[in-house]
Amino acid sequence: MFESIALFGGTHGNETSGIQLIRNWQQYGMPARFNTLNVSLNIANEAALAANVRFVEEDLNRQFTLERLESSASSKEAVLAKSINETFGPKGHSQTDFVIDIHNTTSEMGATLIILEADEFHTQLARYVKQQMPEANILVEDEKPYLDHGYLCTIGKKGVMIEVGGQPQGVLREDVYLLTQTMAEAILDFCMAYNNGQIDAETLPKCEAFRLGDNVSFPLNENGHRTAMIHHALQDNDFKPLLPGMPVFRTFEGKDILWEGKKETYPHFINEAAYFKLDVAFATSERIEL
Repeated sequence: MFESIALFGGTHGNETSGIQLIRNWQQYGMPARFNTLNVSLNIANEAALAANVRFVEEDLNRQFTLERLESSASSKEAVLAKSINETFGPKGHSQTDFVIDIHNTTSEMGATLIILEADEFHTQLARYVKQQMPEANILVEDEKPYLDHGYLCTIGKKGVMIEVGGQPQGVLREDVYLLTQTMAEAILDFCMAYNNGQIDAETLPKCEAFRLGDNVSFPLNENGHRTAMIHHALQDNDFKPLLPGMPVFRTFEGKDILWEGKKETYPHFINEAAYFKLDVAFATSERIEL
C-alpha cells in the first residue's frame, strides 16, 4: 500500500522534462484519477535549475549513499542531499513509500524505466508499464543492493527513475516531454491499481528488459586524451544489439574500432553528454525477461 509518493524533477537542473511536468502539475493539478494518491511534487535542485546546469558543485544523484549522507561533506549538493533525506527519508527507515525521480538523457533511449531490484514488486511494475506503454524500455540496475546506490530515489522505501531521451541539455522537446508524462502517469496508474489490489503478476505478460553490464570508455592515448569518437553505426542505436565485430568507434585517423566482446550486448547511454568528461562512451546490458 502506497500511503506516500514523492515525485521529483530537477535532480539535474538542465533536464527539463521532469521539471516542466512538475511545474505543470503544481500549477494546473494532476489528472483527477490520481486524487486518492498522496503525491508530493518536488524540484530537487533549484540552484542548478536557476543556472541551467546539471549541478552546481557535485552530482546530486550520487550523494545518497548512506556513507555520503552521514559524512561531513559540505558541497552544495551534499548539503542539499542531507536536507532531502531528512524530509523524505531517512534512507533505510524512510517515511516515504515510493520515490519517482524523472531524468532526461541526450542519448536516444526513448522512455526508459530504471528499476534497482528485480523482485516481485518491480517485476509487476515493469510488466504493467510495458503493457501500458509498449515502446518503453526497462533497464534493471541491480548490480548492487538497493541501499548501496547513491541515487535520490533510494531515500524511499521503494524508488525508481524515469529516463527519457534524446533531448539536449537545457532544451525542452515536446515529444520527449509527452513520453515523460506518459510514463509518469503509467507508474501512478500502477500505484492506483496496486493500492486497490488489482495487480496480479500472473495476468501481466512477461516483458523484455535489459540488465546493466559495464561502462565502456572512449579510447585514450598515453596522455589521457581521446583518440576516437562513437562510430556513426552505433550512434543513436540505444538498446539495439551490438554484435562482435561491429564498429563502435572511429579514430580521428579514420580507422574503425570493432566490438571485441564475445557475445552480443545492448548498449545504452550512447554518447551521453553528462558522461563526456568521465570518458564514458556507453554502457552495456544483456537482454532478459521479467
